[in-house]
Amino acid sequence: MASDSLTKLLPKDFIWGFATASFQIEGSTDVDGRGKSFWDDFSRTPGKTLDGRNGDVATDSYKLWKEDVELLAQYGVKSYRFSIAWSRIIPLGGRDDPINPKGIEFYSKLIDALLEKNIIPFVTLYHWDLPQSLHERYGGWLNKEEIVKDYTRYAKVCFEAFGDRVKYWLTMNEPWCISILGYGRGVFAPGRSSDRARSPEGDSSTEPWIVGRNVILSHASAVKAYREIFKPAQKGQIGITLNGDWQMPYDDSPENVAAAQHALDVAIGWFADPIYLGHYPPYMREMLGSRLPEFSEQEIELVKGSSDFYGMNTYTTNLCRAGGDDEFQGLVDYTFTRPDGTQLGKQAHCAWLQDYPEGFRSLLNYLWNRYHLPIYVTENGFAVKDEDTMPLEQALNDTDRVHYFEGTTRVLLQATHEDGVDVKAYFPWSLLDNFEWADGYVTRFGLTYVDYDTQKRYPKQSARFLTKWFKEHQEESSSPSGIYKRGTSSLSESSTKVPGTPEAADAIKIATSKPSKDPSRLKKIKQAVWKLIC
Repeated sequence: MASDSLTKLLPKDFIWGFATASFQIEGSTDVDGRGKSFWDDFSRTPGKTLDGRNGDVATDSYKLWKEDVELLAQYGVKSYRFSIAWSRIIPLGGRDDPINPKGIEFYSKLIDALLEKNIIPFVTLYHWDLPQSLHERYGGWLNKEEIVKDYTRYAKVCFEAFGDRVKYWLTMNEPWCISILGYGRGVFAPGRSSDRARSPEGDSSTEPWIVGRNVILSHASAVKAYREIFKPAQKGQIGITLNGDWQMPYDDSPENVAAAQHALDVAIGWFADPIYLGHYPPYMREMLGSRLPEFSEQEIELVKGSSDFYGMNTYTTNLCRAGGDDEFQGLVDYTFTRPDGTQLGKQAHCAWLQDYPEGFRSLLNYLWNRYHLPIYVTENGFAVKDEDTMPLEQALNDTDRVHYFEGTTRVLLQATHEDGVDVKAYFPWSLLDNFEWADGYVTRFGLTYVDYDTQKRYPKQSARFLTKWFKEHQEESSSPSGIYKRGTSSLSESSTKVPGTPEAADAIKIATSKPSKDPSRLKKIKQAVWKLIC
């Protein structure tokens, strides 16, 4: 390592690792009591994914999770960001519906296995897979009165079951995508849109903004429950992670400078400003008028300050020009083509992504200066163009992805050391190639290549680059930071009681207890499940 880089090391408590999401990797959609999520049938519907494939198998990680943990350990990561499938924990989703001990047991085993490898579990509660029954009962995220209560109960069940070992929680992944892609553009589940060629129902002019408000309130309600009931004993951190790319003026004209800020207001400020500042961006009110759902005084008191950190998912930079007609982009036109005709960066497989690390640094500075909270980069990655059609040897030598991460890691150090931005974590997306939502399997973001016919995993050059880079650019630590194995917290029974039936609480305790040679343990689990069903 060059001597001048010795002064530019990340601190020893900096967290890095790889990220995934439950529906994108688990498969086993009808195994061990899991209920349907609204992505199950949506992904099976002809025309909803580019290649016609669904999430029924994905990377088969429900069955191969031990192999995935071993892979993480081989990479030497400090942490693993994964999400919990709501419908594995509460198959029907609702606050009065039974808990599934098998779902509790699966994630408990995963968490324990990570901790045995000194890997910090960094857990997302909701990564887009709403229980189908809640969508059918009352419209899911469209119904404020019901969804806030049901989501909060689900979060409490997770805090109760896993919070003695999980010290980093994310309530929601990318509310903009939940709202816009699911209820505006209609390209994600549940696929609602004003476009009748795409969806028989939905109103893109109102529903996304309603959903956004309800997601914020659900997040804030879960955070309140964690802080009041669980945090005193469990001593973890909780927040939300927001998507949003850097928006750069196309040129120096006043109208394009203003357009870039408008794009930031809608992509990021829509959620971040209420949560961190206590109000919507003024431009959102100007653009939407009465269509922007308001918060009551009591609700904004709940929302403001409801995240311990800023969770940042970002991939690219857009050049912004005034005069667009898309409200979801703030009435701003996006392009990658500069005024001189050159491209901003290397084109990815996705049309919306080019490689521009300087934008990553600018966004870190913008968020730090605007919200003044530590930043956890919870997603950042690159899909190599046509990687899915490449021979294996060529796909593993993913030079474009390596170049992408060379840039982002370089500016990450610059932002922390030269700009003074407090960055606490970095999670490249993704540990594995996986089910990439509406793209199916043709778009590959993984640091590890997955052969979907055999489910064999092959490390790519980008994974080797990142593991080597972090080994060389982080202060050495004698012991991993934030590792809490079972029994190391001062968890008290009274302070973490989940509201609900005694049978539900007993089922959690049984499912999360360490395996015992006692033959009566299986009988107890069966009895607990029977009580829940009845």
